Amino acid sequence: MCRGGTRQVMPQASPHSLVSLDLNQPIWERFFSVAPLVVIGTQEPDGTYDLAPKHMAMPLGWGHFFGFICTPRHHTYQNIQRTQAFTVSFPQPSQVLATSLTAAPRCGDNHKPALNVLPTFPAQSIDGVFLQDAYVCLECELDRIIDGFGEDSLIAGKILAAHVDETALRLSARDDQDLLLQSPVLAYLSPGRYACIDHSQSFPFHEGFQR
Repeated sequence: MCRGGTRQVMPQASPHSLVSLDLNQPIWERFFSVAPLVVIGTQEPDGTYDLAPKHMAMPLGWGHFFGFICTPRHHTYQNIQRTQAFTVSFPQPSQVLATSLTAAPRCGDNHKPALNVLPTFPAQSIDGVFLQDAYVCLECELDRIIDGFGEDSLIAGKILAAHVDETALRLSARDDQDLLLQSPVLAYLSPGRYACIDHSQSFPFHEGFQR
């Protein structure tokens, strides 16, 4: 690498172990990928609340924005479009069953009876609820909806308030690895599996790296 310049990367032949996937079929079920697992809370037209699990979810930049993928067919999309707000709960590994219940089908009255057994608590700055014992809770107002990702849409929200369980809060006086041992993180391994992350290593950032 030249000082003050950029490193030239020469193209090489593809390794023989790579398998090209047919783009006429969904590719995301052909391999595992790591994603967060969150529960999105919205308010129904009758004033009750809906909870739904999402894994295509992430911060949008380094500021106070959060987004996730949804489809206009879902009540989550329709509720947010109507109320302009939603909550985000990050469940703990012990809440896998509770998170699964939020994906239960709706009955004839268009509600999820399974949600009646899930403990929740109210948000502070918007009309919404969180999953009880979630280790991170975000209160969001709708910033924009971007349609057109095939049948899906990106729902982007501005974070109005954020809450973290004190056992999961990073502090300068607390070692990150000790924190994970005490408060493991739930990860979704798409498709269809999950993992409990309680061990990690510092990433070897190159000297001079800047985000």
